[in-house]
Amino acid sequence: MAAAAARWAPVVGLLGLLLLPFAPAPAGAATPARSPPSSASSAVFLLSGDVYPTGHYYVTMNIGDPAKPYFLDVDTGSDLTWLQCDAPCQSCNKVPHPLYRPTKNKLVPCANSICTALHSGSSPNKKCTTQQQCDYQIKYTDKASSLGVLVMDSFSLPLRNKSNVRPSLSFGCGYDQQVGKNGAAPATTDGLLGLGRGSVSLLSQLKQQGITKNVLGHCLSTSGGGFLFFGDDMVPTSRVTWVSMVRSTSGNYYSPGSATLYFDRRSLSTKPMEVVFDSGSTYTYFSAQPYQATISAIKGSLSKSLKQVSDPSLPLCWKGQKAFKSVSDVKKDFKSLQFIFGKNAVMDIPPENYLIITKNGNVCLGILDGSAAKLSFSIIGDITMQDQMVIYDNEKAQLGWIRGSCSRSPKGQRGVRHSRFASLLLAAGIPLVLDSDSSCASGRKGAAARIDGRRQFPFLIHLASMLDSPNPGTTNN
Repeated sequence: MAAAAARWAPVVGLLGLLLLPFAPAPAGAATPARSPPSSASSAVFLLSGDVYPTGHYYVTMNIGDPAKPYFLDVDTGSDLTWLQCDAPCQSCNKVPHPLYRPTKNKLVPCANSICTALHSGSSPNKKCTTQQQCDYQIKYTDKASSLGVLVMDSFSLPLRNKSNVRPSLSFGCGYDQQVGKNGAAPATTDGLLGLGRGSVSLLSQLKQQGITKNVLGHCLSTSGGGFLFFGDDMVPTSRVTWVSMVRSTSGNYYSPGSATLYFDRRSLSTKPMEVVFDSGSTYTYFSAQPYQATISAIKGSLSKSLKQVSDPSLPLCWKGQKAFKSVSDVKKDFKSLQFIFGKNAVMDIPPENYLIITKNGNVCLGILDGSAAKLSFSIIGDITMQDQMVIYDNEKAQLGWIRGSCSRSPKGQRGVRHSRFASLLLAAGIPLVLDSDSSCASGRKGAAARIDGRRQFPFLIHLASMLDSPNPGTTNN
């Protein structure tokens, strides 16, 4: 979205929803998945970024031979991983690293099952120009698009068992991105890490190759950074709240089904709303009725010392008698929200999981009106998933979460800080093995170099490096 408050219109500046969701391969098209052997392990990566002001979390992936680092936006709301690509590039933005350069022998042929899955899902109208390559074109309702070819190259994955594997995985080589003012400003990511449920997803490919189980988790820290893992070795054995996945009415997304919304432990008397988990969404979005009920409840509970004010960061903000420095300064004035899922599974949403403090010292609501994009469902975005380990278990078709600090692991681990999760994991003999080539631990450019085109609600084009926006925390893609 546009950064200036005056430009904050319901849909102005937003990229449209995907015309078609990513889908799994049609029956018989994909190679049957192999069960990971007993020696399968988890791959663990450090994250960079934050909700505000960066507007996203990203991981360093080392790709190619020799391996080169690329910053990828972590997105559980889409399947296809892609990099801006020099093939040559027809329309690309400035990115942190040199553009990925494919070689002819890396092209994925049209007959490959991954190509079949892609064409049956997100790129149904794009056919192969030759049998030697798999062309794709992802179109969006606002006429934005990403055009490229599928390639296959090695990914360096540091496993928890201290080994390092380099599987060949398929991803998009995007040489023509039509969105925003391409090249107008540098971005903080080189592309997108698609971790959705479809067979095109990197996670599904790792499962098919028997490297890790089809499980992923992330822990997004309120102080910035965090960690991401593939595989189930990192999943706690107790105290996790689990909810069965259901198929979203909006596509093949991670959904725990319907939830009832409470404010300060009191029902807001709204109908149960469909919920989707999406790490590609900076903020949380409620559909029309729950959003209005939430706004009314929050405004009705605030003290008179808080005055509503216009702020370019978000549509609903308040100021105090003096500038706020952290959410702790205003936490006493705001109540917690709760989602109640089937069988009384509770997700508590304290003020720090729905508020931000802007550079102007105002407190702003990080829950937005999903009806701006005609959404009939609600999205749990990064702001609400902070300081929780969120687990997407495709093996058992369940979603889980457990609250705790997502700061980095203990000082004994390379370049990271202490966290309760890390202490528990290390006590259980689960070290965080990090890729020695990763530049995440040493490079903290994300907070300063703002992202252009951060998607803030789901299934919108996640071309994080493509849009020209003065405030990345309020720009959608």
